[in-house]
Amino acid sequence: MSVPAAWSGLVDDAAVFPPGDAALPDAVAAYVARRGEWYADVVGPLVVRDTDLPGVPTDVPVSVVLTGGAGAVAGVARRAASKGHALVGLEAAVRDLDDLSGNVRRITAAVDSARADGYLDDVTVSVELPQTEPTASWLAAADEVAAAEHHLKLRTGGLEAHLFPAATTVAAWVDAALDREMPFKCTAGLHHAVRHRDHATGFEHHGFLNVLLATRLAFDGGTPEEVARVLDDHYANDLVALARQSDLAGARRWFTSYGSCSVTEPVDDLVGLGLLEVVSTGSTDGKAGSTDGKAGSTDGKADSTDGESHA
Repeated sequence: MSVPAAWSGLVDDAAVFPPGDAALPDAVAAYVARRGEWYADVVGPLVVRDTDLPGVPTDVPVSVVLTGGAGAVAGVARRAASKGHALVGLEAAVRDLDDLSGNVRRITAAVDSARADGYLDDVTVSVELPQTEPTASWLAAADEVAAAEHHLKLRTGGLEAHLFPAATTVAAWVDAALDREMPFKCTAGLHHAVRHRDHATGFEHHGFLNVLLATRLAFDGGTPEEVARVLDDHYANDLVALARQSDLAGARRWFTSYGSCSVTEPVDDLVGLGLLEVVSTGSTDGKAGSTDGKAGSTDGKADSTDGESHA
């Protein structure tokens, strides 16, 4: 059962990462069981650490987060090929903060070497740059990511307040990606559609719908200030109205996906906002996970009480 292109493959299943920390067998079982659900196409690959790869069935599409940086590329590539894993992505974080560009080049060299050996064909490589303002060195590293035709990975949250970047920072990251015609994925803190303050932690979370709309606006020539305002918007009604008149499927060329340790909550938000239509499978409520059909609250704002952020 297909879903609209705007939502297809939007949510990468990062159930094994904090704060969800699902056991790998449980995450795999849930991923496989979800294949029969009406919203299955909203979900992209299962995201796991390289150390988890041996426990993933070969028919489960997987994106692997490298815990050993560039040095782990060859081992993952060889194992995936020898065991027949459905490897669709590699995700590597830049570790040497004093030489961002050099670190990206080392990742690229390892990937190029693996490809020369016949591995990693059709595997998307996403490179995570630091959660800082895009300084000259950050932008130079982004140039290296783009030159290698990798994707960018942006961290939009975490387990502490300072790990949630300001809207102006995210707007600058999106602008940098689009300026280089470089697709990007996001990770952490984005499993709800609309920006909100978490009641339990007080953390201000970005919304995945905000990010998608901001990407569309930036691509269409919006100023950084206009893009930041969309990222800052807490009002679901405003965002839904904008979504209904925007080419969100086109924006997905650039904002490709985001990792979340919950995949039912994003689906429930989209259904509650009226942006995704339930395809009946015989259930009585049509929901992916919740029973109330609401995106958050009754006043037009999105809300959250779980305090989660996701890999």
